[in-house]
Amino acid sequence: MCGRYAASRSPEDLAGVFEIELGVPPSRAESEARGREPEETQDPDYNVAPTKEVYAVLDRPLKDADDRRPVRQLRKLKWGLVPSWSKTPEGGARMINARAETVHEKPSYRRAFATRRCVLPADGYYEWVTGVQERDLEVEGKRKRPRKQPYFVLPADGSVFAMAGLYEFWRDRTLPDDHPQAWWATCSVITTEAETSPLAVAPADGPHALADIHPRMPLMLTADRWDAWLDPARTDVDDLRSLLEPPPAGLMRAYPVSTAVSNVRNNGPELLKELEGPEEGTLF
Repeated sequence: MCGRYAASRSPEDLAGVFEIELGVPPSRAESEARGREPEETQDPDYNVAPTKEVYAVLDRPLKDADDRRPVRQLRKLKWGLVPSWSKTPEGGARMINARAETVHEKPSYRRAFATRRCVLPADGYYEWVTGVQERDLEVEGKRKRPRKQPYFVLPADGSVFAMAGLYEFWRDRTLPDDHPQAWWATCSVITTEAETSPLAVAPADGPHALADIHPRMPLMLTADRWDAWLDPARTDVDDLRSLLEPPPAGLMRAYPVSTAVSNVRNNGPELLKELEGPEEGTLF
């Protein structure tokens, strides 16, 4: 699954990586040169949790523009998808992940899967290791496993971790049209089965594959799939499902980090510091 991740790249960095055309605030120097106040940007977040606002990359035509071509944009979305048909937004906190195997058929996700796909840029994600038997019980839905030793999972080459995502718009009918909170823009991370192949870089004392950490993982899109995934003109379900293939094996690394990340109130680059060994005992 994906329940926490880190996202520290600036809008300027993301603009260069994803060739973003719209939504990147001007730098402080550019704003001052134009005699304007600098726009508020998202601070680096080393402990992204559900219901927080996150950066998302999406292709979408500009509203009321004569040219209806999709424009690559950087948007802020709330993590926790609220379907457009929902009566209330209260279920969004539970809909942070969508399974790749069923995303095309689940009522909450299928419309977004067809036309509203995004990329959620991250440095990597956190996952907590428990014993094998406890993990098997979780897979069977018999017990929620307790969190133990956290690991940080990221591309071995240090590149952006581009998570496949979906986004939706929800209208709060209790508010007038001109109210700033009348529309909610929300998102969900698509997950897939965790890799069983060896990690590119594995800890000396710990898991040797992502599946040793957790049975699920966020679906990472390699750069060659970004354009196809973001293209809103691609609506054929079978065609889109072909884009849900896991990335090639051997791209990821994982290492233990401080249990401080388990508390969402902790947030800083120190959470990404690699430990020499686990703080909490596991079966590894």
